Amino acid sequence: MVTVDRPVAVVTLFLLQVFAVSASAGVVKITPERELSPQPAAVAERRVVDPGETRQVTGAGKIPGAALASRLAARNADGKITGVVLDARTGRTLFDAGSTKAAVPASTTKIVTSAAALAVLDPGMTLRTRVVRKGDRLVLVGGGDPTLSSKAKPTSYPRPASVADLARQTADALKTEGVGAVTVDYDASLYQGSDMGPGWKPTYVTEGSVAPIAALMVDNGRSAPNPCEGTVTPADNGPKAATQAFARYLNQYGVATTVGRPASGSGGQDVASVDSPPVAELVEHLMQCSDNEVAEAMARQVALKKDLPASFEGASRAVRETLQSLGMAQGVATVDGSGLSPQNRITPLALARLVSFTASGKRPELGTVLTGMPVGGFSGTLSERFLGMPSAGLVRAKTGTLNGVATLAGVAYDSTGRLLSFAFMANDAADLGAARVALDQLADTVVTCAC
Repeated sequence: MVTVDRPVAVVTLFLLQVFAVSASAGVVKITPERELSPQPAAVAERRVVDPGETRQVTGAGKIPGAALASRLAARNADGKITGVVLDARTGRTLFDAGSTKAAVPASTTKIVTSAAALAVLDPGMTLRTRVVRKGDRLVLVGGGDPTLSSKAKPTSYPRPASVADLARQTADALKTEGVGAVTVDYDASLYQGSDMGPGWKPTYVTEGSVAPIAALMVDNGRSAPNPCEGTVTPADNGPKAATQAFARYLNQYGVATTVGRPASGSGGQDVASVDSPPVAELVEHLMQCSDNEVAEAMARQVALKKDLPASFEGASRAVRETLQSLGMAQGVATVDGSGLSPQNRITPLALARLVSFTASGKRPELGTVLTGMPVGGFSGTLSERFLGMPSAGLVRAKTGTLNGVATLAGVAYDSTGRLLSFAFMANDAADLGAARVALDQLADTVVTCAC
């Protein structure tokens, strides 16, 4: 594996972190601390960001001229990639290759979903999983938290709620009342409609790309936790699997437990509850790891906030209405929140404009869209890309991949310190590996062109 020189890596990653803090001023910091000095000498020399300049996009360098467009066009000589580069502050178009042509966005759709979620939901809001008692039975009620963990003491970031903690609370309450045996039913009725998105292939589940979407699940509805750590097989029945995990812990805590049937928790007496990480942390996670289940959960929470059905159709409508309120709906047509559907269509211009908007500081709460983006050569879905390239550490972007589709959208500093937003989209790609390399080379050109 190619490695990046650590002093250079520290400096470049610091620059992106400075930008993230500036762009998201007013938002609670949720990223883990990095082992970086307050201001390395090279950063102080370069002064890409004026320390006094907050709540707006940095514009330390000059706006690139025609040479940038020329070099990008040369990189894309075969015209197979559509895309656009914008000056993030002014919105000026610096490169245009079919930027208004709608394309399949794949997981860059998550930029849209995340922006909508942060625009309408309290960033500190959590998703609650409850246990209620109805007569001589318990009901495990899903609140839409796919990160609920089967581990007794989960250690991943963001720290998920644990079904073990929920069982311990429940066991304590039952023992207080002298109850030593229960049957646990389960309620996943918060979501409506199909558990598979429009156009989703059945193989998405069997290959481990996504679990059937349900309001009650543990470990993202999979047989092992944390999608960031690799593909694992989804459970056959997410709500039942969650209830089985809960029942195992109840048995361990001294309450004889059997798993029952689907049932309504409405009207029951609350016994115990656990809460997910805050929405802002969930968004950061779904951007870093391209977490499909969390993306669909966020889209449904937008629907619920707007009093629409928590279904694929309701969520898509809610996201669209939110983008309209932000003035960002043009060029966006989605049918799911994760980007797994090949029926989604977004233009490169729409993606780049939305990225610029999240960086503008006009809506500070949207800054988490950017802080959640993987850093080229360092983190998330970009940890193995940009390695050995001059732009390693200077690109923050969301990736997207489907059969024949590779996309990349985000922000980068050019060689003068000017912040630019970009979106590059390859559809009908015969070689996905080659397509991804081409996208990375375009982003690298944005960074390195002294234009």
